[in-house]
Amino acid sequence: MQLTHYTSKFERQKFPVTLVSDNVTNATNIGSLFRISDAFGVEKLVLCGENIPVGRKMTKTSRATEKVVDYEINPSTIEVAKKLKKEGYQIIALEITTNSKPIHEFSFSKEKPIALIVGDENFGVSEDVLKLSDYIIHIEMYGQNSSMNVVQATNIALYEITKQLR
Repeated sequence: MQLTHYTSKFERQKFPVTLVSDNVTNATNIGSLFRISDAFGVEKLVLCGENIPVGRKMTKTSRATEKVVDYEINPSTIEVAKKLKKEGYQIIALEITTNSKPIHEFSFSKEKPIALIVGDENFGVSEDVLKLSDYIIHIEMYGQNSSMNVVQATNIALYEITKQLR
């Protein structure tokens, strides 16, 4: 028998993870970031950028998770990252770079809370944020394309992080 929202027995849990979006501005992607933040027990979602759409299109995709996920909107990703770093977070950017490590080879530490930074739909995580990051991780891909949708990549990263932190 298929389980429903009401009959599933998943244990509710929060993880010491703050998800930071670096200029993600597509309403559907933002709604999906709310949903996966809720699904993976993310402590907080920080939406960074100048024009973050939190209207009807976003709430249609979020399926009311914006009401239960702790979140804030901040114009500056770099300021958020600096603040979190000062508060003891390990800053981990999800981006493909010349020195990024494959996510499946990375050991996520339980010693410090994690700030996972994901990048915008076209340009990824900004260079200034990458320079500030303690670690840069990527998802290995085997096709012709060298990138994937920010929400799909975030799903994979949060799955791996929560798997290791459990």
